[in-house]
Amino acid sequence: MDSQTSQASQASQSPHPPHSFQVDLRGLVDLLSHHLYSSPKVYLRELLQNAVDAVTARRAAEPDAPARIRLYAADGGLRVEDTGVGLTEPDVHSLLATIGRSSKRADGLQQARADFLGQFGIGLLACFVVAERIRVVSRSARTPGAPPVEWTARDDGSYTVRTLPDAERPEPGTTVYLTARAGAAEWLAPERVRTLARDFGALLPYDVRVGDEPVTDLPAPWDRAYPSPAGRRVALARHCHELFGFTPLDSIDLDVPLAGIRGVAYVLPAAVSPAQRATHRVHLKGMLLTERAEQLLPDWAFFVRCVLDTDSLRPTASRESLYEDETLAAVRDALGARIRSWLAGLAAGDPERLAAFLAVHHLGVKSLARHDTDMLRTMLPWLPFEATDGQLSLEEFARRHPMVHFTRTVEEYRQVAPIAAAQGVGVVNGGYTYDSELVEALPRVRPGTVVAELDADTVTAHLDAVDPGQELALTGFLAAARARLDPLGCDVVLRAFHPLSVPALHLDDRAARHEQARAAAEEQADDLWAGILGSLRGSAPRARLVLNHLNPLVRRIGSLDDPELIGTATESLYGQALLMAQRPLRPADSALLNRAFIGLLEWATHGEGDGR
Repeated sequence: MDSQTSQASQASQSPHPPHSFQVDLRGLVDLLSHHLYSSPKVYLRELLQNAVDAVTARRAAEPDAPARIRLYAADGGLRVEDTGVGLTEPDVHSLLATIGRSSKRADGLQQARADFLGQFGIGLLACFVVAERIRVVSRSARTPGAPPVEWTARDDGSYTVRTLPDAERPEPGTTVYLTARAGAAEWLAPERVRTLARDFGALLPYDVRVGDEPVTDLPAPWDRAYPSPAGRRVALARHCHELFGFTPLDSIDLDVPLAGIRGVAYVLPAAVSPAQRATHRVHLKGMLLTERAEQLLPDWAFFVRCVLDTDSLRPTASRESLYEDETLAAVRDALGARIRSWLAGLAAGDPERLAAFLAVHHLGVKSLARHDTDMLRTMLPWLPFEATDGQLSLEEFARRHPMVHFTRTVEEYRQVAPIAAAQGVGVVNGGYTYDSELVEALPRVRPGTVVAELDADTVTAHLDAVDPGQELALTGFLAAARARLDPLGCDVVLRAFHPLSVPALHLDDRAARHEQARAAAEEQADDLWAGILGSLRGSAPRARLVLNHLNPLVRRIGSLDDPELIGTATESLYGQALLMAQRPLRPADSALLNRAFIGLLEWATHGEGDGR
């Protein structure tokens, strides 16, 4: 390789000088306002956060330093003053003019970082969502003798820095001035500033005021001393109504010292869907973080809304939600345990309040009891279930019936409940949400209890058999009836049972319904799918129509000789039994009902024409 080629090669391999990213500040502000923050109102939270953190930083070095924050809104602008640690000119260049850099990461403040509200270094930038110009005047408490410094920035990305005479800021601290941008003046209006400051800062540990009006309201409602438990309940109910707009059934203390959490959960006075996402208010070191925290409690605790203050949970960059990590998971478990403890306490010592709660929220407790054996054992005497004995608890039902039968669907229960009750067979309706799971879990908490799903064979076995001689005399009638229902996949049996008013009972189970659905699909499918569905045909039990030999109508039908008339009457009894069970009708069932109705009309009118 010649020398010129070698020099060119070395030149091409030499490192190029680095370049810095260019930031379009207006574009970045637009990104923040439309994608990071849910509302422009967060600007005030960020201003308060910076002021609180500045006071915290100064007090870390000077425990007796003043702790004041003042907000003044007037003439389309806002002024925020604090007695915090302040900034020097190098701090201003390094921190205020560098997006993403936070004073909470500075070497001198790292020791106290856990006490700060902010962590991300974009707080002041959020003010550009409502302001076209930001002016900061600050004097450092960490550098005695350093003059005050002024930093002025515009939303086009330009800024200026200059030092000021001592008289401009004689004491350490910072003052921030905002000038509203076009269309955003409402966010700096005095009443709006007052409302936002109270909302965000009510639990802050320092003296925060809008003008002369205090913002902070300490201690928190759940930490105050009340003259009596009743007085406490009334005060917390008032607090709940102010925050959430409802008067709670009860309140639950959420005190988890190891997680740095204090707060209260309010029990909703009306039932809500378990699928509805519950939202909660979370304060971080006194500052309102979010009103829409969704993942704070276990999913089963959808019947409460809570408000709490924490110093351990980690916020996302927008500071409007919680970061999902191991700490949040542990807090969620701890808060769930507090709610479980409250329920157990009601069961042990306040059955009237428990009954009032369960009347509204039994579904939530059932959801919890599915996975929590202790909760199931505690709630067993209280949770209501529908059964053939009426509305009662599983504990009471199991005492009455050593064999606990249940159905998995409401339709199955409606089908058999009247007949089973008349025969002394106890049945629990397991068709409602969570109920069948809880019935099946019963032996875990009540050893010796036998639980079985009710099927057609069990019901039939509890019905009285007909005298063999009488059944033999009805052989022709039964043969004609079975022939008519055979295409529907239904057998006909004769039994004697109460109540006498029920002429026929339609019984099937899930396997029989599955086979009926498969057969119907096979009938309508093309050759290929019909072959596939035919290969799935199994030995599933067939549905059955149980005729009540004690019923006078069935006795009269049994005396008929005309096979066609017997078939029409049987179809009528079959349709009536389906309707009584409130079962959805297949197309074939609807056609049968129509055919039976027309057949009976023809028979009746034909009989009149013959003078019969």
